[in-house]
Amino acid sequence: MDDGKGVGATRVSEESKHEEFRASDQAVAFMASIEPEELQRCVFTESLAALSDGGQVLGELRVSVEFTRRALQPCLLLHAQSRGAIDGAPCGTTVTAYLTADLEVLEEDYQEYVRLHNHNVEKTCRMVQRDSQMVIDKCTRAGEEVTKECVSYPMSVLRGLVTEGSSMLLMRLIALRRKVPENMVFIILDQSLHINHTTFSEVGMKQMEVGGEVLELFGVQRTVGSVVASPSTWQCYFLDDGHLASRKQEGSPVTMKLLQQPSKIDKGPEKVPLVLEEDMELHSQYLERKDKLKAEHISYLREHPEIRALLSEFMQDLLIMKPDNIFQFARDYFIPFSSSHSSDSKKCSA
Repeated sequence: MDDGKGVGATRVSEESKHEEFRASDQAVAFMASIEPEELQRCVFTESLAALSDGGQVLGELRVSVEFTRRALQPCLLLHAQSRGAIDGAPCGTTVTAYLTADLEVLEEDYQEYVRLHNHNVEKTCRMVQRDSQMVIDKCTRAGEEVTKECVSYPMSVLRGLVTEGSSMLLMRLIALRRKVPENMVFIILDQSLHINHTTFSEVGMKQMEVGGEVLELFGVQRTVGSVVASPSTWQCYFLDDGHLASRKQEGSPVTMKLLQQPSKIDKGPEKVPLVLEEDMELHSQYLERKDKLKAEHISYLREHPEIRALLSEFMQDLLIMKPDNIFQFARDYFIPFSSSHSSDSKKCSA
């Protein structure tokens, strides 16, 4: 039973109810045409600054893509995190997605939060493929009020699905090809968890200064439909190598912008790798132990989602406040949690 003020709902959708929302043949063909070499070129980490219209740095967007495994299945892991402050209120978004080579979503976690003076607002959404179904659990917390919803869709009606996570990788691939095919219409699950359309189109080239050098950028526009609100539109511009150089949502006062070219970013001293391949038995033991530890760590973090939330909020506050004495700041930040733990322990003992 939910201890908070919650609302639970379950909606199972049938194929016949979603005939009007289908991905175009061109969109499905694009996903099927992705080559391993293209994916290899998409495996990198990028960081952009969040700037106000006046040029003030408000936060940061960081996106990484790497090859990994999920339940022994090879896949790609995309992790994106934006953080900053609007009108002095810390806010941020985190997306973690496991994707197949043709961008099918195996699992995705989405978290969005705003820390207001009177109360906090947090939205989480988790989708997982299970028994030919995509199961989505959504939770919204506004102060003490908690609203929950569970939705399940057959995978057969989600052909050509694009999510927050997969859309970022999709645009990297489009940028590398330097061309957006005609009629690139995919399907999405909007904020109310209804199936809708999202389209990608080309907005041409533009010049932008990055790190003191004027570069030619390729533009992609993404529009996301909704049954309860007006469509949302983003314009993104990319470098030749697929790095995102600029992203802005229509109507937003914030622009994500690349401040320095990736090739000129100081990567620090080069690390000398261990040549484990020279001892195949040792290499095999290393991989086996590495996978086991990673699985244990992931399992523990999933059982305790409060760890990620706690550390994320601490880091965001630390970077926003920028205290001179970090140890004193950390001590003051975590003291309330210590007091709460002690109170809970006394209640349990009683």
